[in-house]
Amino acid sequence: MMLGEESDSANYWKKCGDEALARKIKGVVIMGAHWDCMGDRIELSTNPSPGKSPVAYVNPDKYVDYKLNPDLETTERCIEMLAREGFNVGGNPTFEWIHDVYLILIRMFPGGCPPTTLVSANARYDPHFHMKMGATLRPLRRENYLIIGTGGAVHNLYRNRWAPMLRFRDNFALETPPEDWAMEFRQAVEDVIIKTSGPQLRRAMTRLMKHPRFRDAHATDDHFMAALFVAGAAGDPEDQNTPAMMGAEDWELTNMCNSQFTLGRWPKEVAF
Repeated sequence: MMLGEESDSANYWKKCGDEALARKIKGVVIMGAHWDCMGDRIELSTNPSPGKSPVAYVNPDKYVDYKLNPDLETTERCIEMLAREGFNVGGNPTFEWIHDVYLILIRMFPGGCPPTTLVSANARYDPHFHMKMGATLRPLRRENYLIIGTGGAVHNLYRNRWAPMLRFRDNFALETPPEDWAMEFRQAVEDVIIKTSGPQLRRAMTRLMKHPRFRDAHATDDHFMAALFVAGAAGDPEDQNTPAMMGAEDWELTNMCNSQFTLGRWPKEVAF
């Protein structure tokens, strides 16, 4: 749906991708919202030539010819980093990439996919577990890797308004304003990300799962884990007072909020 349509969010992803390429990133480390492992297991994709899982309501012409670029060397390194911190982690050589990953990459990097490491979530959905995952991979930021999490600020498919999409293929239709529970939790997410930093960001992000509107906004926890992963990667004491910004936002199906945040900043370039 939104991932296949023109939107403010898509334009912002392209802007972020252009800036990342201008900074000559080594690669991308990304966690999506649709891959999680059972027990205490986490996995990273080691498929050298991954396929793409089809996505409903998006024309395959928008993604079938885009060549993915799995970074197997960095993937193995991430597996080693996570294992050293006690995670039950391994590679998955058959995993096909899902739309929340490859459509983001297409929008950010239409000229070609950068080397990419794909990390799963864990199906127990422990916020501190996913925070630690991000913190473990945080050193890659110093080496000019871009860390991305894709999910949703408000994502409850049971409470969306599906009629305009099913009748007219219009996922952005707003016949009525979003409901109060969606607006309230969306604002809570923005307040945490924009107004906190460092360890305070980490604490505040985990507390959001105890927010009285969290279960209205997230019927299942899967679409919130990637935000915790990113907060772990960008919430070290060294990140204290590092700015964050909301670059774009789109509502679809009336009650689903897709907010785009950037945490951290590129090092300042010195002109000679």
